[in-house]
Amino acid sequence: MAPPIAPIRPTSLRNLNLLLRTAPRFVQNQFRNHNTSTSSTSSVNPTEVSHFNALASTWWDPHGSSRLLHLMNPLRHDFIRGCHASQPEPVAKEGLHYLDIGCGGGIFAESAARLGSTGSVTAIDPSPEILAVAKSHARQDPALASRLRYLNTSIEGLPKPASLGGQYDILSLFEVIEHITHPAEFLDQCTPFVRPGGWLIMSTIARTWTSWITTKLVAEDIVGIVPRGTHDWEKYINEDELKGHFSKKSGWNSPRVVGVVYVPGLGWKEVDGSEKVGNYFFGIRRDE
Repeated sequence: MAPPIAPIRPTSLRNLNLLLRTAPRFVQNQFRNHNTSTSSTSSVNPTEVSHFNALASTWWDPHGSSRLLHLMNPLRHDFIRGCHASQPEPVAKEGLHYLDIGCGGGIFAESAARLGSTGSVTAIDPSPEILAVAKSHARQDPALASRLRYLNTSIEGLPKPASLGGQYDILSLFEVIEHITHPAEFLDQCTPFVRPGGWLIMSTIARTWTSWITTKLVAEDIVGIVPRGTHDWEKYINEDELKGHFSKKSGWNSPRVVGVVYVPGLGWKEVDGSEKVGNYFFGIRRDE
């Protein structure tokens, strides 16, 4: 006799009720203008920071709460290589400088610092608890000491570059922007840090019924592969919204998008068209 099916948790029912009541409202562009007089001066949300602080101790456990981030990390590098391959002139073979915003425990930052083409990685995060984990893990590899720098700050607290020499070849926002309340203002804060010819690279999630089912109902509430409360579906961003945002800003070109799907037992896989319904990478190049 088959075991009884467990009932859907109350959290899932509340989320479904919220979705049914509010979905039409969220066809609006996520980058609609905000009243700057009422917007926060910081992109840091204390609730988000508190949530991720609770996960700090398991950040480097490949089977723990950050398992999906570990599995996604190789695809981050694949996407960056694809962006570089798409530009008309070859990318430098050494001396590339990275700024990793919202670095968390350092999964991407460490891997970027180990690349032969890397000159330096500056990784920032507003949580001292998570950065303590990142720094502790990095100390296990002395070779990283001269190439990887962690700073406890937000993008607003990072001094803007005074010259081209202080800008970065790659600015990365992996699994960050869907945790930001005002994404347009946040991206404007990031712009001065990208050098001419450099790339702003991110990964995020499309705001669709499919993504709500997969990332909220299934991943968080039913299967539990992602800690509950990690995502806020209302903050998800569609790729056409990102393209629309940058099309209105001078100085950007060559947007690239690649959709990815998590396949249990196989990990993350690139799937054409999946950027319309779920997780995806987005990259855009700053004009020379």
